[in-house]
Amino acid sequence: MVGRNKELEQEVLDWIAAVMEEPLPPGAFEDVLKDGVVLCKLMNKLEPGSVNKIQTSGGSFKLMENIERFQKAAKKYGVPHEEIFQTADLFERRNIPQVVISLYSLGRITQKHPEYKGPSLGPKMAEADKKVWDEDQQRALREGQIGLQMGQNKGATQTGQGAFGNSRHM
Repeated sequence: MVGRNKELEQEVLDWIAAVMEEPLPPGAFEDVLKDGVVLCKLMNKLEPGSVNKIQTSGGSFKLMENIERFQKAAKKYGVPHEEIFQTADLFERRNIPQVVISLYSLGRITQKHPEYKGPSLGPKMAEADKKVWDEDQQRALREGQIGLQMGQNKGATQTGQGAFGNSRHM
C-alpha cells in the first residue's frame, strides 16, 4: 500500500470546498469524508440529481450506503472503474491513498464535462490528436523503411546459452 500524502489530501479537501462553495467540517481527511455525506453533496454539485438520497444519520450500514451511492454516481460521471475506491477503504480506513486517487480522478474528469465551470483538480487532460492518413501517405510511410531498420540478425542463434537450471560457462 502506498503511503499517505497529507498535501494531496489537503488539496482534495480544498477542491471539494471550492466546488461546494461552503467550508467543510474540521477534522482529518478520512473523518470529514467517512459518512459519505460530503461526497454525495459533491456529486450533486457536479451533476445535479446524481445522488437522490443522502443518509445523514443512522447506523454504519446506512452511512456506507452514501459511499456506495457516491461510487455509482462517480462511475456514471466517467471516473474509471479501476480508480474507484472500495467502501471499506474509506469507512474502515483501510486504504486512504486510494480514496485520494479516486477523488483526484473525479476532479480530472470534470474537465471533460463542458457544463462544469468550477475549479479543476490535477493536471489538464490531454486531448486526442487523431491523425488521418490517406492511402498514398500510408504506403509512403510503410515503404520508406530501409533494410537496415528491419532487424536482421544474420543467423544469430541461442546455442550455447543453456537451458533452465544450467550454469553459465564463461
